[in-house]
Amino acid sequence: MLLERLCIIILWSQFTKCLSLMGKAKKKAPCPGLGLFYTLLSAFLFSVASLFVKKVQDVHAVEISAFRCVFQMLVIIPCLIYRKTGFMGPKGQRIFLLLRGVLGSTSMILLYYAFQATSLADATVITFSSPVFTSIFACIFLKEKYSPWDGLFTVFTITGVILIVRPPFLFGASAAGRGESYSLHLKGTIAAVAHAVFAALTLVILRKMGKSVDYFLSIWYYVILGLLESIIVLFIIGEWSLPYCGLDRLFLILIGLFGLGGQVFLTKAIQIEKAGPVAIMKTMDVVFAFIFQIIFFHDVPTWWTVGGALCVIASSTGAAVRKWCQGSK
Repeated sequence: MLLERLCIIILWSQFTKCLSLMGKAKKKAPCPGLGLFYTLLSAFLFSVASLFVKKVQDVHAVEISAFRCVFQMLVIIPCLIYRKTGFMGPKGQRIFLLLRGVLGSTSMILLYYAFQATSLADATVITFSSPVFTSIFACIFLKEKYSPWDGLFTVFTITGVILIVRPPFLFGASAAGRGESYSLHLKGTIAAVAHAVFAALTLVILRKMGKSVDYFLSIWYYVILGLLESIIVLFIIGEWSLPYCGLDRLFLILIGLFGLGGQVFLTKAIQIEKAGPVAIMKTMDVVFAFIFQIIFFHDVPTWWTVGGALCVIASSTGAAVRKWCQGSK
């Protein structure tokens, strides 16, 4: 009974946050630094959701994705009804909405698998390679310019990922001496890189749609197609099982709610703050991941991981600062 009340309270708070984003008119200028605070809060909520993914026992990553989609759907449906946007979207944008939903949900599943297969810090750091892939795909599909700076950031990202993976043919067999299986670590790393690629493709699609599609409608496609994809994959691999532990059930609920809260605050931050400072502040995800890994899993990251993290963060921050400077001209 207490668990149900807690879930209702959290669900209602998330719903009111969604409604707070719906006001279009800005009556007064936002408080200075408020956008950066929202970004920091978003990073914290995303990191806590990642921690819960890592803490859940005996539940497949695809099933966690399905639960997250269900709880986010319960919040998104009232928002769409309130905004009277419908559930289909503009006819000319539906193909892009479908692609956004499939690619975004696939990215989510890969991310959750990466959290389960490798360390929290490693998986989080690798996800920050997404801006590099975004620049490449934007050049290919949106005909945006790909400069030598973008090439340099790509090299930094690849270097960071290599330092995290530490392939034996470069670092020797001793590189595989870790608490978990190196094979599992490698699978988690590949999943994290794949997540970054799919997330970059999703962002390119969102850029293509621009402001012609309501943000909540975009999330609707993300959760409904994510749920369908998760059900199909679970049916194929036969991994569906309800968690036996009540704590795991609570974690599954909180994963969805904290994930949605992170999305809401990040969206609000982008609305009132420039993209460059937001992207830089978002690197706090990595800091939170390192802290949580040490506190909750007693796993101190290696210097190789720290070095790789610095390379990837330098790359993503450099890309963000460059875009910010270009937009300020």
